Amino acid sequence: MAAARRRSAHRRSARFTPDFDPDFGDRALTAARHDIVIGRWQGVRDLLAAPDGDGGWARRTLRLRMLAHAAAGSTVVEAWRAAEPDHPDAAVLRAATEVVRVFTTAIAAGTPPGPGTAVDRARLDATVLACLTAADARPADPMPWVSLLTVARLYEGGVGRRELRGWWDELRRRDPYNLEGHVQLLRYWSARWHGTHGAMYDFARDAAGAAPPGSPLPVLVQIARVEEYRYVVESGRGRGPVRGFDQHWKHELAATEVRRTRDRWIGGRAPGPVRPEDVEPLNFLTHAACHAGLPEVYGELFGLLGARASWMPWAYTGDPAQQYTRWRGGTARATS
Repeated sequence: MAAARRRSAHRRSARFTPDFDPDFGDRALTAARHDIVIGRWQGVRDLLAAPDGDGGWARRTLRLRMLAHAAAGSTVVEAWRAAEPDHPDAAVLRAATEVVRVFTTAIAAGTPPGPGTAVDRARLDATVLACLTAADARPADPMPWVSLLTVARLYEGGVGRRELRGWWDELRRRDPYNLEGHVQLLRYWSARWHGTHGAMYDFARDAAGAAPPGSPLPVLVQIARVEEYRYVVESGRGRGPVRGFDQHWKHELAATEVRRTRDRWIGGRAPGPVRPEDVEPLNFLTHAACHAGLPEVYGELFGLLGARASWMPWAYTGDPAQQYTRWRGGTARATS
């Protein structure tokens, strides 16, 4: 009987294919990114002007992130700005796109990018100016401040504490629980950039503790754990699992924090399908639960996600599709 169950589980696993949709099921975003590919900006304008359902700033932030990555290798955003120079959304997207471009330059200059990576200071300053211009154009939008917190990492030695605090305060005035903004500041304070593992974890735990029930912010603690692991891997210029570092994921505190994040976020969220903006952070929590050896947690999370996978963080610990399929197939609570 046990052997038959194992064969049945293997067959189900063999049929399963994770869906690494970069838009996490946001079909309107997919259509707008296709417009960028064919050189059109009108669909992007219409998407950013359209109501985003119950997604709010989180949905808009996701859309702008993905549109900026799509636009970075083209002239679409410049064409939109030329056609409608006073359109505030064009300014916001242009700023986000410039941030992607300077990071692309940093990656080309040094792998992995980090403090001291050769990026022209004048170009960084111009990117900051684009972000501030966008903030003036769309005063209520948190995205220009997310963009500023992102580009801050590339400055040699970081930016001044007063300036960084000012950008952070402006973000929180507009969207106090903006996950992407928190992730960017967490990375700023990581050992890989301008802080330490301790400073990063302190920031993550403080933000998680202040988050209301149902907010995804508690997953910052699991994102911090991935950032620490990534730092160790890249410091050794290796890839994949780090020998002798497996307890990083499963020691008592790590497991306790996975359960705590599950309780505060998933236990407090409204019932219903997972929204596009929550797919990637939910993959971070699922990854952490798997590596912590908590099937009662990751079974529930795989049930929520279904096939919706994100490339990160699975890519840091092996082949993403293989890991997602293997772990999902190992729990009876995951749905087909």
